[in-house]
Amino acid sequence: MTIRVELDQETEARLIAQARYQGVPLEKLAGRLLAEALTESAPPTGSLSVEEFHRMLEGMAEGSEKLPNLPTESFTRESFYEDRLDGRDAVPRR
Repeated sequence: MTIRVELDQETEARLIAQARYQGVPLEKLAGRLLAEALTESAPPTGSLSVEEFHRMLEGMAEGSEKLPNLPTESFTRESFYEDRLDGRDAVPRR
């Protein structure tokens, strides 16, 4: 299939530079980039490849190095409901 795409000058220059850098024809690089973009935005099929799963985990973990390290005890049932254990309501009644 042949399609025509209008690119702004900056995008065109970047595409040409990338094709030269990779040593591939411009059309081949454009086709590969389009295929990759469609693969990344494909509708969910209900199953992930190992590569997709790893990408998903990396995306979830992105920025997590800035989170504080919490002890395991912080995630007990009691820690989430401490205010109810002493007879008080979590949300004041009106």
